[in-house]
Amino acid sequence: MRYLPLFHDVRNRCCVLIGGGEVAVRKFTLLRSAGALVRVVSPEIHTEIRAAVDGQNVIHLAEKFRPEHLDDCVLVICATDDEEVNRLAAQAARTRHIPVNVVDQLELCSVIVPAIIDRDPITIAVSSSGSSPVLARWLRTKIEALVPAYIGKLATFMAERRIAIQDQFATMQQRRRFWETLLESNIPFALSQGRESDAATQFEGMLNQTVATPEAGRVFLIGAGPGDPDLMTVRAVQRLQQADVVVYDRLVAPAIIDLSRRDADRMYVGKDHSAHSVPQEEISQRLVDLARSGKIVARLKGGDPFIFGRGGEEIQALAAAGVPFEVVPGITAALGCSAYAGIPLTHRDYSQSVRFITGHTKDGKAKLDWANLAASQDTLVFYMGLDNLAEICTQLVVHGLPTTHGAALIEQGTTEHQKVIVGTVTTLPDKISTARSPSLLIVGNVVHLHNSLAWFKKPGTAY
Repeated sequence: MRYLPLFHDVRNRCCVLIGGGEVAVRKFTLLRSAGALVRVVSPEIHTEIRAAVDGQNVIHLAEKFRPEHLDDCVLVICATDDEEVNRLAAQAARTRHIPVNVVDQLELCSVIVPAIIDRDPITIAVSSSGSSPVLARWLRTKIEALVPAYIGKLATFMAERRIAIQDQFATMQQRRRFWETLLESNIPFALSQGRESDAATQFEGMLNQTVATPEAGRVFLIGAGPGDPDLMTVRAVQRLQQADVVVYDRLVAPAIIDLSRRDADRMYVGKDHSAHSVPQEEISQRLVDLARSGKIVARLKGGDPFIFGRGGEEIQALAAAGVPFEVVPGITAALGCSAYAGIPLTHRDYSQSVRFITGHTKDGKAKLDWANLAASQDTLVFYMGLDNLAEICTQLVVHGLPTTHGAALIEQGTTEHQKVIVGTVTTLPDKISTARSPSLLIVGNVVHLHNSLAWFKKPGTAY
């Protein structure tokens, strides 16, 4: 993050605008919309600015800029095409420790002006850190289309009731949870239709019910997908951002964890097949204890929690303890990684079915019905099979799979570090000496399609 996002209170405070042309008009309009008292310094000014000059809220100094023009101001915006004036203004502002923005001269700025979505009192600012204002404005239009017009009315409705909620609920957690429930209720819809009295009635009913029966803690078992944060479902992100505590393991990418609320507690319970930092039974008990203490818990699982994620074991513990829970499915590694590798799991010319198989059991061994697997025409997908890859390939060949049968290892699939190693069941084991987890093994002649169907390119790669 190049700049720290802040919102500056300039209402009824003096801001200096240097320049009087068309660019200055835009900055003048922005300052006045924020309630600033504007001191315009420029020999000539645009007619729109001149019409607003009243000697109090807007003052015009028809002079060339001098450093003393900045006396008693809290913000400086320089909108001229005179580089000497721009440099002098920026230097004077910095000397006085006053934030300064010089239009289109990033090197002279101590602050930058973002693209703004105004739904008063809701304000959304989008910045490219000065690298591409056009991109920031383009993104603003995309976000603007998603923000309902009534959002400002909703914010005002909630602001008018903040004191009542603070008086009713002792903790920040209780207040936040009430507001989140309100946002998922019919109150926003009532306000969007102009039915303020209905919204107020619903609010009173919700408040009384919540006080009478406080909401208990619960657990969201969330599939975080195979690695790329963009592959998480909308519901997964929504539930993650509701959580007071995020419980995660090593297969969950940091970028996904960062989607949680900044004030949420983060609890790492990472484990792999050879080094269990937290035993599974203890993880399950932690989820129960956290929920019983009134917390909303997001339990993040790589891929899908019900595909070799031991999610079933965890919700068994929750169910036995009477803890409310919700399962949010995710894109499992087999689906995400194969798609990003350009390897269809089924194809009419190669395979009409697919099997998901664990590459090791509790004791670390791959105890499988090798004869059945070798005889099938399925695509075989082995999870957690990196350490046993050589044995898997050998056993399949020993039990009848052709030595030319395709095999591929996908390392860190769907991420910028993705690596796909393609071979056969006899050649692949010699190609993976540097491979590391998380990796996915696919056995089947569908892997031969990789060279022609691979579409995913790492960020920064030219297309």
